[in-house]
This record gives sequence, structure tokens and C-alpha cells, in this order.
Amino acid sequence: MAEGVIRLHGADNVVIALADLPKGTVVEGVALPGPVPRGHKIAARGIARGENVLRYGQIIGQAVEEIAAGAHVHSHNLGMAPHTDDYAIGAECRPLPPLQPLEFMGYHRADGQVGTRNYIGILTSVNCSGSVARFIAEAAEKDPVLNGMPNVDGIVPIVHQTGCGMSGTNEGYQTLMRTLKGYARNANFGGILLVGLGCEVMQVPDLVGQGRLRPDGNFRYMTIQGTGGTRATIAKSLEILREMAEVASRVERRPAPVSKLIVGLQCGGSDGYSGITANPALGHASDLLVRMGGTTILSETPEIYGAEHLLTRRAVRPEVGERLLERIRWWEDYTAKNDGEMDNNPSPGNKKGGLTTILEKSLGAVAKGGTAPLAGVYKFGEPIDTNGFVYMDSPGYDPCSVTGQIASGATMIVFTTGRGSVSGYKPSPCIKLATNSEMYARMAEDMDINCGDILTEGVSIEAKGEEILREIVAVASGKKTLSEALGFGGAEFVPWQIGAVM
Repeated sequence: MAEGVIRLHGADNVVIALADLPKGTVVEGVALPGPVPRGHKIAARGIARGENVLRYGQIIGQAVEEIAAGAHVHSHNLGMAPHTDDYAIGAECRPLPPLQPLEFMGYHRADGQVGTRNYIGILTSVNCSGSVARFIAEAAEKDPVLNGMPNVDGIVPIVHQTGCGMSGTNEGYQTLMRTLKGYARNANFGGILLVGLGCEVMQVPDLVGQGRLRPDGNFRYMTIQGTGGTRATIAKSLEILREMAEVASRVERRPAPVSKLIVGLQCGGSDGYSGITANPALGHASDLLVRMGGTTILSETPEIYGAEHLLTRRAVRPEVGERLLERIRWWEDYTAKNDGEMDNNPSPGNKKGGLTTILEKSLGAVAKGGTAPLAGVYKFGEPIDTNGFVYMDSPGYDPCSVTGQIASGATMIVFTTGRGSVSGYKPSPCIKLATNSEMYARMAEDMDINCGDILTEGVSIEAKGEEILREIVAVASGKKTLSEALGFGGAEFVPWQIGAVM
């Protein structure tokens, strides 16, 4: 720390710059031959060509040329080569000691779930009904009856880009079906109006099925073609929404244990500090919540690639670890078929922030999951049916990944960012964690908590995790996040499109 760097593990052969270090700065007894930006890696000793480069005590790649002590280690001299990991399924599965659960003030639902918000959703089966759904929401905002309803957080149009021009039987269709049904059942909705066009592949009757889509019965549906066009659909919808809002408004916040919370763990716009500050702090908060009986969801399969062995070792049963590995193999096949690669480099913003390989990014991303046993592995949008720390398969694209988590039941999202991602995800509030103090100061109106003080002020990971947990409880009880105050959440519903668009 005295030299402006930090070593994350005794076995590491790189250290991380804590500030922009000019040429000549002495690091590990060696003068830097050139400047190194903050968050970037510096060789702690000479590294031979082809030698593994270690960060967090794990392999993040191999030197593509000889690297001198003190040299900047990044894309110009660090690459990836095949290597194997010992998955050792269940070898490090150690139950965490239970904690007395805290309470939050939530909306109790008929199926036993407890929501953190009380929205009414206008869910669309197809993009063709998206504009009408927005027209309905705009009309609802001007309706004096709907505006006067207590305990209702608002009317949310859930609009997307698919639902037709697709197979009606393949994996993409089943994924969209799970996603739409999951949103209809999310505990943060006090009612759902489903609006279709009428002739789409994703038929409204198929979505509704043989039983009730919501256990409370506060669910209605229609098609624009069947109702008589745009204006007729808007008028009819307003009548229905007034009835639904009346029902939803009768539900008031009441105490509930945090064991009723389902929290999605996300990171985006990551940097070299993500795996040092915000991600491990969120991991500690996740452990605390799990110890209190709550549920946390890790996702973004392409961004845990290369670090999946750290999760399989924590699997509670062999089949849980095997299911995660099955998803990894699915992704390897999926990307190969679409001319992609799993061992892709991070995004330009990630690289500017100091990340070089997907292995390095993945190792930092997995830290969000803490140390709790891995209790289950789920497909995108599959209902979470177990408490504890779980994994849900998803792309690394943040809005799509969060969409899956909410469809799986997440009533809260906690999102770490080093570059400054801005987004929100109705109906579930999103807490933003900044990984570094510089970005937090620059984007303070978007960042709820600064985790950069772990480095700048010596705050412990444990103390920051406890702060995050307190914020989770406060937001679950009704405190608005900054993304909510800014009005985010109307454009971030992004179902995962798998398969041909025809």
C-alpha cells in the first residue's frame, strides 16, 4: 500500500496500482519503466514467456512475451492459453452459521411471497402490442382515479422486441414463455394486465394456460384485435386498471423476515477494482443474507467462465455442480455455433479500467457470491424454489441478465460498477455500488454506495458488507434508490432471444 499498489494473494506475480503511477515510481523495489494507470497490473517480478500470470491466487492468463519486473501487464503482453481446473464438486461446501433474521416492511402476497414494491404491470406478449401498452400507461398517468390510489407504486409497461417471427416450440420460445410468466408472478407486482396483438406466435391463451397465472387472481388479459383496435384497447384497459388498482391498493406494507427476500447480484462496467472492493463486499452482504435465510442469485455465465471451479467446489450436491458444468458446456456449444468465443476479452471499458482477460474478469465477478454453499442452479427465468445462494444461467449483458433474475423471482437487484453503469429494473429496485471513490464522486447522483473507501479509507470488506445489507433492508422497506428517483426501469426489460428471427 505504501508504494501505491496492492497485492491480493501471496501467490500473485502481479500487483494492482491504486492510483495513476508515473514512470519512475518505485514498486516492489523496481522503478517503473513507464506509467501505469490506476486499477492496472504491474509485474511483481520477472515473468517468463508462457508462464501463468496469477491474480487472486488464480490463473488469469499467460505471458505472451517475457515480462520484466515493474512492467505494465495488460493486453499487449498477457493472453490466454488452454488450461484445466479441478472442479472438485462439493469439496469446499461448508454451511454458514445461521443468524437471527432482520425484518423489512414488505407486501405480502397470496402465495407466501413478499414484495418490496407494489406495481401494476402491463405485460406484452409481443412487440406488436408494445406501443399500445405504452399508450395505456401514459393514459393511466393522467387518470385521476389511478393517480389517487394509495400503496400503488405505479403502472409499468413491460415492452420487448420479440414474441413473433420465431419458432413456437424451440428453446427460445420456452425461454420467453418462462420470462413472461415469471414477470407476471413476481411479488413486486400487485396485478398484471396482459396485452397481446392476437396473431403472434406467443399466443395469449398459451401464456395464460389452464390455471391462474397469479395466485391472487388480480390478472386480466386481452388482445388488441379481439378488443377492437388501439383506442378501444386503451379505453378498456383503463377500466380494468382501475379495478386492479383498487385490489392492489388494499395491500399495505407489513413486517417480514429478510428470509423472504430474493436478491439478484449483478456487475457491469467493471474495472480493476471490482474484484477488490465492491464485489467482495457484496459477497459478504450475500453471505449475511443467506445466513438469515434469504436468497441471492449470481448470474452472467460468460462472466464466470474460467472461475466456475470456485462455484462447483461449493455445490451442496453433485447434481448441482454438474448442472452448472452442463450450462458451461451449453454456452461453449452456443457460442461456437454463432461464431463467438467463451474466452473473449472484456469490453473496451473493462480493459480501460484494468481488466485484461475473461478469466480475470470472471474471478472478480464470482466474488459477488461470497462463500455460502451453492444451493441450486437454474435456467434463465426458471422459478427459484430454494433458499440460499443460487446460480441462474444468463448472458453477461446486464439488462438481459437482470430480466432473467426478476423472472426467476428477484425482488431486489444490487449492481456493482467501476466505470459507472446507469440503469434500473422495474419492478425490482436496483442499488448501485461504486467500486472506486473517483467514479463515485463524479457520478454521485447515480451511485447509492461508495465501496472505494475500502481502499481510500481502510474500511473493511465486512463493514462495507454490513452497510450494503442495511441498505438492502431499507430499500426493501420502501426507500427509493437513486435509479428509481431518476425514473429508470422503463427500457431495461430485455428477454434473452435464442434462435432464428424469421
